[in-house]
Amino acid sequence: MSAELNVTYIILDGHVDVESYRYLYFVVMFAAYILIICCNSTIVCVIVTQQNLHEPMYVFVAALLLNSLLLSTNIYPKLLMDFLSEQQIISYSACLFQCFLYYSLSGSEFLLLSAMAYDRYVSICKPLQYQTIMSRSTVCVLLLCAWLLPVCQTAAPVIARIHNKLCTFTLNGILCNNSVHNLYCVTSRVFSIYGVVVLIDLVIVPMFFILFTYTNILIISYRSSKSVRTKAAQTCLPHLLVLINYSCLITYDVTIVKLDSDFPKMARFVMTLQMLVYNPLFNPIIYGLKMKEIYKHLRRLFCRIKVNG
Repeated sequence: MSAELNVTYIILDGHVDVESYRYLYFVVMFAAYILIICCNSTIVCVIVTQQNLHEPMYVFVAALLLNSLLLSTNIYPKLLMDFLSEQQIISYSACLFQCFLYYSLSGSEFLLLSAMAYDRYVSICKPLQYQTIMSRSTVCVLLLCAWLLPVCQTAAPVIARIHNKLCTFTLNGILCNNSVHNLYCVTSRVFSIYGVVVLIDLVIVPMFFILFTYTNILIISYRSSKSVRTKAAQTCLPHLLVLINYSCLITYDVTIVKLDSDFPKMARFVMTLQMLVYNPLFNPIIYGLKMKEIYKHLRRLFCRIKVNG
């Protein structure tokens, strides 16, 4: 690559044996992407079209699935093009933009899960005040905060780094994530501290808030009737499973950046592909199977399709 091209483009060096298995990679990941689109969009459409699902709990589920779909769309099209390309490269500006979307949407996942936890807390612990507290305006405010706060917090370091000097043009990965920081000649202590603050603000605090609300729900459910305990289990279990899933995702993302070159390239490649496949498919499966009302509408929809077919 010419010196001018090196200044503009970043080499994605995390790919393994693309020349030998490019078509296999492409077919598997393309099928996964289509499945992700179909599964997430089907449940979102069911929630939008069914009047009895126009409740805060299901609105937050639809927002979470939509967010997951956007996160996948940020990664999959570029990844699929890389599998079919001779060189796996990305422009520096596009890399920063992908990194920005990756972390802003990931932060939104945790904030949406926090909103869902708050909704379940009010529903189970303060049922008589539920309609007043979880009004339409409250839901809108929570959704706006869940999407706008991560955008504002992750945009600042990305904009500030646009003109930073690069000392290397090779990224150890197949997508632009926190590893971008390893490209710079000088690592800013201010940005490192800011990154920790954002991590605490968008991940750690929401996680503790979720655990706090669900602990209160479990305590109150244990003291209440069997019907309340059943309702708590049916509505809270899917959210907890999704929280565990996203916690594993963030743990992997942070760990892989810290280990950097010490982590085997093949293991990094396989684990990243698994994360890209499992994570966005986990949500629709959990909510489609574990939430009774959604499952009922999905079963009715597929039965109708089967009969018409």
